[in-house]
This record gives sequence, C-alpha cells and structure tokens, in this order.
Amino acid sequence: MSIKGKFSSDKDSKNHSVEVTAWNDLTSLNELDEIIQESELITIIVFKHSTRCDMSSAMLKRFEQDYNLNADSAKPYFLDVIADREVSNEIALRFEVIHQSPQIIVIKKGRAVYSASHGDILVKDILVFI
Repeated sequence: MSIKGKFSSDKDSKNHSVEVTAWNDLTSLNELDEIIQESELITIIVFKHSTRCDMSSAMLKRFEQDYNLNADSAKPYFLDVIADREVSNEIALRFEVIHQSPQIIVIKKGRAVYSASHGDILVKDILVFI
C-alpha cells in the first residue's frame, strides 16, 4: 500500500496538493473516538502535520516515500494540526504524548504504543509495533 502524494505536487499542478485515498483524514473529536475503537482491531498510525512548517513537510514527504505497509496491517490517519488544533490537543491529553509536529503516533488497543517527532519519524521504527 502506498500513501504517496498527500501534499506532493509537480510543476504542472501549480503546487496544488494531490489527495491520496489511502490517507484517512482525522478532523474531529468524534473521529478520534472512532479510531480509538478501531485500534482494537487494527494498528492506527496518526501523522500530525503542520502546514506552516518546512520540517513537517519534509518529514511527511519522506514518510510517504518510505511507507509500504499492507492495508491489513495498519491504517494511516492524517491530522492537520493547524486546521484541527482541538483534535491535536485532545490526542496529547488522551494519549499522554507531548504535542509536536511533525509527529507520528501509533495506537493499538486504545493506547499510544509509540510516538516520534521530527527527524525521528521513520517507517522502519513503526514496523516493530505492527
């Protein structure tokens, strides 16, 4: 499964984002409740991204290039921390993970089992928790 291209662009697209169907957007507290329940059945990966941060954009691009997990192994969610600050703050509270962006959080059985931020976001490190 590939999740390439959430915010990548080419010269012909005039820097418009390309939506990738494999990303699942996380935009509300209700959706957060749903993914916590969903994490009982499948590993959830939440990528917290700041659209105002070059580092976040670089880490998102690297993550998308490296991501090759099967859809049956994990379900990736994307959270825009600028647009959905309330959800980002709630994640920090519920999972006792200090907010950072970019940040990756792996959720299993309702608990955050792994988190990393900035240059430490590596797909290979996530595989241990799948």
